[in-house]
Amino acid sequence: MRLSRLSEFWRAAALSLAGSLVMLSQQTYAFYLPGIAPHDYKIGEKVDLQVNSLTPSLNADNKLESVLSYNYYDERFHFCRPQGGPTAAHESLGSILFGDRIFGSVFNLEMRKASSCQMLCVQTIPGDDAAFINDKIMKGYNYNWLIDGLPAATVKVEDRTNKEFYSVGFGLGSAVSGQLVPHFHNHYDIAVQYHTMDSVHHRVVGVAVTPQSKHSVYSKDTTPSCDTIEPMNLHEGKDNQVVFTYSVRWEKSDKSWATRWDDYLHAMDPKIHWFSLINSLIIVIFLSAMLGLILARTLYKDIARYNADDAEDLQEDFGWKLVHGDVFRPPQNFHYLAVIVGSGYQLFWMALITLVIALLGFLSPSSRGSLSTAMLMLYIIFGFSAGYNAAHLYHSFGGTSLRQIILLTAMCIPGVCCTILVVINLCLVVANSSAAAPAGTLLGVIALWFVISIPLTVAGGYFGYKRKTFDPPVRVNQIPRQIPEQPWYLRPIPSALMGGVLTFGAIFIELYFIMNSIWFHKVYYVFGFLFLVFIILILTTAEATVLLTYFHLCAEDYRWHWRSVYTAGASAFYVFLYGVLFYFSRLRLASYASLVIYFGWMAVACFLFFVLTGATGFVASHLFVRRIYGAIKID
Repeated sequence: MRLSRLSEFWRAAALSLAGSLVMLSQQTYAFYLPGIAPHDYKIGEKVDLQVNSLTPSLNADNKLESVLSYNYYDERFHFCRPQGGPTAAHESLGSILFGDRIFGSVFNLEMRKASSCQMLCVQTIPGDDAAFINDKIMKGYNYNWLIDGLPAATVKVEDRTNKEFYSVGFGLGSAVSGQLVPHFHNHYDIAVQYHTMDSVHHRVVGVAVTPQSKHSVYSKDTTPSCDTIEPMNLHEGKDNQVVFTYSVRWEKSDKSWATRWDDYLHAMDPKIHWFSLINSLIIVIFLSAMLGLILARTLYKDIARYNADDAEDLQEDFGWKLVHGDVFRPPQNFHYLAVIVGSGYQLFWMALITLVIALLGFLSPSSRGSLSTAMLMLYIIFGFSAGYNAAHLYHSFGGTSLRQIILLTAMCIPGVCCTILVVINLCLVVANSSAAAPAGTLLGVIALWFVISIPLTVAGGYFGYKRKTFDPPVRVNQIPRQIPEQPWYLRPIPSALMGGVLTFGAIFIELYFIMNSIWFHKVYYVFGFLFLVFIILILTTAEATVLLTYFHLCAEDYRWHWRSVYTAGASAFYVFLYGVLFYFSRLRLASYASLVIYFGWMAVACFLFFVLTGATGFVASHLFVRRIYGAIKID
């Protein structure tokens, strides 16, 4: 019998997931490809030091007070500029969109040539700008430098293992809670690790910077001293003379170039990831087993009774068979439902392919912005999938306007996201943040949308509309059946909340690490864990939605189409609540711009998460409903 494959599917899903856990256990850590070709330096050859935007970090109270980044050469910082102005580096689309602004600098580094107390320049910082800098120091802002593609880092020691690791970036200054005037870091001790290939060639394998605050006095007749212990305080009521200096030392290392990122890709406690994964795995295996057992046994019994020839049994029919004439009735606003399902396919394939590429190590941290660039390009390419599946489902529901469904699919979901992102970008512009996307970049993204994504959506819609429609396995009645009053737990809001919490429970621990990586500018690299969590997310969403769909049908409520979407998509509501909890526990944003940016990005993420999980729930329920009604005999 066809239905026997249901229980086989649930068992196979659980076993394959457990097998995937074992197979990928060796790939859940820092497996990556170097990403860029190594540069072999000769002794005395210049090694470029590039500067990136200053980004916020935790303040002295262990809170994040801002999400705004600032250009290194913002005039209010008064950092030393190269003669003729700084030269911008070539950056990827994703790098630019997410705030990287990389430029050349005045630092002079030569391979294996140590230097001590080299002066960069002398700057006079007015009182107003001193107040701006002090405010950023108190908010925990960090310098972000790059040498040979490696970020300059602060060497830290893990308390649990006493093992050293690199934390990307280093402080603009130092401030202690309750301290009135913070110390401004104007001297930089740069330690560069190199690996010797042969007697001539060397490669950079590590960069650490120890910033210091030194109140050096400069005049034409004296050389600034780096031995002073008096800190550099910027007074807000007067002009401040600041001498910027640096020292460089070169340290030989046995670390190879291919593993130079290992010190940066440090997990504070990998057991937490394993606990998250095992917890989610237990949930999905238990849910799979229960679903397979309950549905298989119950459905076998129901179908055997429904297919019996005994007329007395037929008179006792109740539950899901009674709504066979209405269960395939097209829902209201089915064109919007088709758009959500088509866009869900688009997001699913984008996420899956991105995770596979990242899991194989092709999205190296050396290639800045490669992850976001890959996601954006894959989303554009899979516009074909969105158009194809939306048009096919729309036509199966009886829709006749191909132009309408293509236009809605191409514009609705991207249009909502773009509207929110434009508001976020305007807030960044008003706040003079370097994270504001340049007009040229925005025009480039719009061009990709209209030149590539929309034509692919049109092509997909054309072929999807021409494909053979889904023929319902039972006949649809002309007059809709009256729906009896539903118990409270099967009403729309309670049932959606129950379905959403199951999905959210499988991902909430890993969600913390993702949000921590995004907002605190940490390198996220455990794509093996993330891949397995994504598979668990899809399975849990499908199982929970199928289970609730079955309960609705047994209660003679045949309106399963939209119910399956918002039952599965309700997990996005929990994700947004988690974002609110994360805000109150980890953040203390001091400006309205930061608030709009944080909750704006959370709104975009939750909206797309709703589309992905909602489409997953609908597809699973659609397959389930077609299977069970195709297995019974209808007179």
